[in-house]
Amino acid sequence: MRKGILFAGSAYLLWGLFPIYFKALHEVPALEILLNRMVWSLLFLLGVLTWRKQWSWISEAVRQPRLIAGFAISALLLSANWFVYIWAVNHGHIIDASLGYFITPLVNILIGSVWLRERLRPVQWLSVALAACGVAWLTWQAGHLPWIGLILAASFGTYGLLRKTSSLGALEGLSLETALLFPFALGYLIWMGMHGQNAFISGDIDIKMLILLSGPITAIPLLLFAAGARRIPMTTLGLLQYMSPLVQLLLGVWLYHEPFDSSRMLGFVAIWAALLVYSCEGLWRNFRSVENAGKQAT
Repeated sequence: MRKGILFAGSAYLLWGLFPIYFKALHEVPALEILLNRMVWSLLFLLGVLTWRKQWSWISEAVRQPRLIAGFAISALLLSANWFVYIWAVNHGHIIDASLGYFITPLVNILIGSVWLRERLRPVQWLSVALAACGVAWLTWQAGHLPWIGLILAASFGTYGLLRKTSSLGALEGLSLETALLFPFALGYLIWMGMHGQNAFISGDIDIKMLILLSGPITAIPLLLFAAGARRIPMTTLGLLQYMSPLVQLLLGVWLYHEPFDSSRMLGFVAIWAALLVYSCEGLWRNFRSVENAGKQAT
């Protein structure tokens, strides 16, 4: 249990610190960072698969066209999520990006209701209503929808749904996704290099090293998360997930001095209230199920 909390907590903390890494690459366009992340992530993952001798899944995967098609869609969703997040961080919208990951659990509820025909409980409807009020307030204050947060939440929520229904694990799934994107990413980077626009070729040594690190920086938190998720209950994992957007929010306010006045905070408070209601209801249901299981055992 302690190891599980340590692994999962470390993963969420690293994800929360991502803005520092991407800010260090602010001179590189978001699309180029994304393409390099795909290429170097796959190379790093191939090394991990070789070390763990985890190759048997490939022969099974290539014989299932529907599985390949599903992962092609999830790869596109993941790349869209990565691109919007990188762009947001490097254009001074870290707080908006954190909003997306705060509301992702509530978007997951709606996706489960629409796609999986899951019946929402009254407290879950209350959580969604509170979050909707928060989004409406932020829209009214800014004069436009908080599109960055909504795109991040919708893309990651849909991506999570596709991965939830897949037969591949976290490491194998990410390896397949990056492998499907690899030819396009590498081809475009080569084209950029031929036109003198590739930062990995023309940049200084610091930029080269940061780009090389995109592989392990992408894969290590995922491996930590997978190791943690196997050891702790989903309720604990659900509470730990708020660590990542909270760290991002604090970085945006305190380190990068993005505007966060009281009017904007009010919208976040409504969303935090929604998450509090959602989390407390989940903990209560988990407590009751454990209590009932104990009574049945006696």
